[in-house]
Amino acid sequence: MDAIEALLTRPALPPPATRAALRRADGLTQAEVAEAIGVTRVAFARWETGKAEPRTRARATYLRLLEALAEKHPQAVAKTGINEES
Repeated sequence: MDAIEALLTRPALPPPATRAALRRADGLTQAEVAEAIGVTRVAFARWETGKAEPRTRARATYLRLLEALAEKHPQAVAKTGINEES
């Protein structure tokens, strides 16, 4: 039951445009972020465009990065014109 609860309560990732804007605002490349998370650049690019979703452990790491970048670069979120949560 705990596994089901975890699926139901996991926070949403920001929309793809916001994900990319946050990464770029900090001057990070897709390759740098992918390496830090431990995935291929291609897999990361698919997350950033919304074509795929990260799995549980990678998702938590990616979400943590996005939240930190949003705090550091609130203007990047505002420029996308989209609410942070999808």
